[in-house]
Amino acid sequence: MVAVSGVKNSGKTTLIAAMLPHLTAAGLKVATVKHDGHTFLSDPIGTDTGRHMEAGAWGTAIFDSEKYKVVRRGQVDEQDLIAHFPDADLVLLEGFKHSAWPKLELVRKGNSDASVCEASTLLALVTDLDLTVEGVPSIPFDGERAAQVVLDYLGREGRL
Repeated sequence: MVAVSGVKNSGKTTLIAAMLPHLTAAGLKVATVKHDGHTFLSDPIGTDTGRHMEAGAWGTAIFDSEKYKVVRRGQVDEQDLIAHFPDADLVLLEGFKHSAWPKLELVRKGNSDASVCEASTLLALVTDLDLTVEGVPSIPFDGERAAQVVLDYLGREGRL
């Protein structure tokens, strides 16, 4: 597990999307888990599964020949969701800035100006500012460079 963290609107989703092609090209099966601090609409209103949930279904599922989605009401945390991906080589967690997970933290001009994560959890600081955290490498906002930091970490941990 590696978290991609930062304050709201720092570019976490964009960075993950830019990293994924590089991680999958390295042969990894990568899953993602995102925390939403608000409630979210699990399916668009008007779709069949959206109508089911809106009408009071406790859970619903949809599938086709290559993928599926299950939505159910109830409390859950990232550990519960990680358990759904036992075959994944890597789970990228979006958010979780105050967690103990190893992480990349985004600090971007016009959005934030300082690290908010515990330095001991940082694999790298992803920033466009002249900002350093002692003992933590700083890299630009670049999916390939960020993916390489994660691959290097997995290699050091013996997980590649």
